[in-house]
Amino acid sequence: MAIDPVIETGDSMPAINILDCPKKMFRWTRQQQANGELVGVVPTMGALHEGHLSLVEAARARCEKVVVTIFVNPTQFGPNEDYERYPRTLQKDVGLLSDLGVDCVFAPSKEDMYPQGSSTTVAPPAVATKLEGECRPEHFGGVCTIVLKLLQIIPADLACFGQKDFQQALVIRNMVRDLNLPTQVAICPIKREPDGLAMSSRNVYLDAGERKRALSLVQALRQVPEAIGQGIKDTGLIETRMKEFLRPFVDRIDYAVVVDSETLECLEAVDRTVVGLIAAYIGKTRLIDNCVVSVAGETDLLIESNH
Repeated sequence: MAIDPVIETGDSMPAINILDCPKKMFRWTRQQQANGELVGVVPTMGALHEGHLSLVEAARARCEKVVVTIFVNPTQFGPNEDYERYPRTLQKDVGLLSDLGVDCVFAPSKEDMYPQGSSTTVAPPAVATKLEGECRPEHFGGVCTIVLKLLQIIPADLACFGQKDFQQALVIRNMVRDLNLPTQVAICPIKREPDGLAMSSRNVYLDAGERKRALSLVQALRQVPEAIGQGIKDTGLIETRMKEFLRPFVDRIDYAVVVDSETLECLEAVDRTVVGLIAAYIGKTRLIDNCVVSVAGETDLLIESNH
């Protein structure tokens, strides 16, 4: 797809740069930093919604320059997943980002990111082996590979990721730490619809009936702080409550668990901050959601990593 390098956004707002060349993107980033400005990056696969835009706002609050990447990464999709039909709405996305005053959009082609003969991949950290790692064995290898590539092309001061993809955010945070990357990782709160459904680009796949059934994920997650607040600490009992709530509404449960919020290790009892995690199918659409809960039954919506 041909992309104009600059889109004018009107007299009241500066032009937004659109780059697809990794070398130009790297030079742009380093030039901003040489000018004494902090650069924040928000990696996305496009089809932007208010959840993505909240990450942009988080980056803007802490950095003078903000870059958003838009790239549907083929290596994080399994062979029977939705890579081909994943929504691609580049021009609409650019318009939304222009309204927020984003300074640069990096929208490379598959050939830009994976040149012919490319064979190097990144092995994900240990926290990737459970849950999503068991359900989608190739997923986190693809995630780590593309995020490392993006942070090499855009050596930003700050990278913002959403809590909705909780395990993915932990995987990226641990990879950045383990590989001594200089970028700070911030994990920002889930953005929800007024009825509580976690915003996701895949929500567009749901018909009206499926959309109503999808609310069962957040409603099942509410069982976690409620149970802990009632003094129930047995994680097995809490997980049973979650699954019993879900079953009438979903077509398949991949997992519904309560685990350690840092390691995702299984626990017999809630004696520290935990995360409730759900992955389930509504029709053919796989949705995920989570909530972080303290031992007092209080939810914690923001986790941040500094190093």
